[in-house]
Amino acid sequence: MPIDPLLSAARALWTGWARVPVSFAPVGGLNVVVSPESGMCPPGWVGVVALGGSAIATAPDGRTAALVRDGLAPLPSEAVVDADAVRQVLPVAGLLGPAALAYVSPVHFRPAEAGAPTVERLPGSHADLRDLAASVGEDESGEAELDGITSPAFAVREGGQVVAAAGYQLWPGRAAHVSVLAGREWRGRGLARLTGSAAVAHALAAGLLPQWRARVPASRRVAAALGFQELGAQLSIEISRGTPGASGPSSG
Repeated sequence: MPIDPLLSAARALWTGWARVPVSFAPVGGLNVVVSPESGMCPPGWVGVVALGGSAIATAPDGRTAALVRDGLAPLPSEAVVDADAVRQVLPVAGLLGPAALAYVSPVHFRPAEAGAPTVERLPGSHADLRDLAASVGEDESGEAELDGITSPAFAVREGGQVVAAAGYQLWPGRAAHVSVLAGREWRGRGLARLTGSAAVAHALAAGLLPQWRARVPASRRVAAALGFQELGAQLSIEISRGTPGASGPSSG
């Protein structure tokens, strides 16, 4: 059976970000490679991505790769990005994720209906975006990554204040990594979908592949409402340094 074009495009992004040759197995399975410069995880960590029932992983050195291969290979493909399952088979010192990975094509994109409130276009470095990020605290603003967008920002104001905004970071491989943030007291009003829709439309018009990475259920619902399809998940693993044979570069 041919691979869905959207899945094929998403897999191509992640194999590129591995920064060494690697591929997703046609049916299930996990391929582990050594890549000290992997873009799939923080330096010195293990990056695991499962998409469409198969998975790839990068490790900072050969010993860690063997440890990960032995620990994760027996698991079902969906379990290699499950934090609880991974903790059972690997000496985990830290985890980032898992985060769901969703993508959308122009055919399946469902834009939000235009109308009030008006979406305003701002420079990605606009000071009002920093004020919005500061209003929700470091954890939530760090999750949204709005401060890293390279696109214009698409924002909604109330009383002169930006209360919701979205944009995207241009990642290698022509991926548009979408960032959306709404002020706490303005959530549940459709503003994340409205601003996110504008950002996704801008990315698609530029011929990019929008990527929506999220852990929070509310964010995943917004992505689904816009037509994104969840194809898998990402997990970053820091291996305990006390483990024999797991030495490697600094985890950062």
